[in-house]
Amino acid sequence: MEFFQTILTAVTTPNENLINILGIPLTYLDVFIGLLFFTTVLNIFTTKKEKLIYVLIYGTLSIIMNVFIPKQYALFINIIIWPILIYFTLKTSILKSILGEITVLVVTSILDAILINSITKILSISLEQILVIPVYKISTSLIIYLIMLTLTMAIKYFKLNINIFDNMHKKTKLFIILNCILLVIILAMQFYLIMFYSDTMPIVITIISIIGIIAYFFTSLFSIVNSSKLEIANRDLEGAQLTIHSLKVLHDTVRSFKHDFDNIVNGIGGYVHNNDMEGLEKYYNQLLQDCKKTNNLYSLSPDVINHPAIYNILATKYYVADELNIQIELDIFLDLNEIEKHMKIYEFTRILGILLDNAIEAASECKDKKINVTFRNEENKHRILVIIENTYKDKKVDIDKIFEKGISSKKDHSGLGLWKIREILKRNNNLNLFTTKDNKLFKQQFEIYY
Repeated sequence: MEFFQTILTAVTTPNENLINILGIPLTYLDVFIGLLFFTTVLNIFTTKKEKLIYVLIYGTLSIIMNVFIPKQYALFINIIIWPILIYFTLKTSILKSILGEITVLVVTSILDAILINSITKILSISLEQILVIPVYKISTSLIIYLIMLTLTMAIKYFKLNINIFDNMHKKTKLFIILNCILLVIILAMQFYLIMFYSDTMPIVITIISIIGIIAYFFTSLFSIVNSSKLEIANRDLEGAQLTIHSLKVLHDTVRSFKHDFDNIVNGIGGYVHNNDMEGLEKYYNQLLQDCKKTNNLYSLSPDVINHPAIYNILATKYYVADELNIQIELDIFLDLNEIEKHMKIYEFTRILGILLDNAIEAASECKDKKINVTFRNEENKHRILVIIENTYKDKKVDIDKIFEKGISSKKDHSGLGLWKIREILKRNNNLNLFTTKDNKLFKQQFEIYY
């Protein structure tokens, strides 16, 4: 009986040592719950290993800061290092790293303010008592974790994830990042005021502060969503224009074939009549090139390239190559929407664009201007392949050095394209790029494992 009385006394009276001891597992739990929340909200894919590393590093740093750094300074240091840890450990974008911090800060700030004010008013105790008495401190923390976990499950169940940030343009992302930084500063100041002055601050002021935080957050989020929708609409419009252009060229080509059909048949008949097989073969090869062009134009149909972002890249590069008299052959043997399930589509389009640009530049220098692009799914090896082959002039190119920063065989080129691809590969464990060459073709084989 005395043992239980001792425990009851320890948890119901100010006990800083007990709070510090219990704060160690609570800190790791806090980090883990926050991780689940913002990765669910922002639809950030993470592996178990990445989650474990994040929780261990961030939890340990938080404990160290709480012990050796005053709370008012630890708060701001934490705000600085938090998105940095998200970026490097979870291998996500800068924007999602900052938004991950913001989503957790907003929810925890609101819940802290509501719970602390409710407890101080209902139990007639001060903020200082909540912070130094274990039963109040731990109960408040656990209630917040339970609410956040419930919200996480609800977001996941009702599929309320935000999936609009990966395909934004750089300028829009930069604007949103600056907006998020300002929001973090405001949240930090509000959090500081609520946590350290809630016992002396009138409840009306606290409520107004909470409403202000909510209003600012949702106004910013609304602006972000609308900006993203506008970008997507513009991208779809560009895709529709490219589709119309493809259909127009295809229509004109088919009409030309139909109009010249009799002449084509008569030409073949002339070679057959004279038994000129060599001339017929030459005539056939010329005719085959026009047929291939028609088939490739058909391949540019959105029904075949059924992902808008990938369609825009392929169609744009196709017409650039066509203006340079480069023959591109497209072979697509998979549903392109499968790619987005296994990697960020923003990173994929960057890689595809860089590889196609390089292929077009190399092929344009050759007498035989050809590029072969193949998409296929190898289910037995659990991977998606994107193979780009092109003719090239510089047979001495060093395939081991082309991925180094600043290395380029092109005059006045920065050499950053392939280096950037290598940086993307380093951030993703399921991606590979193999470069090979022979006397005729330069080959890039991009692999996505699942």
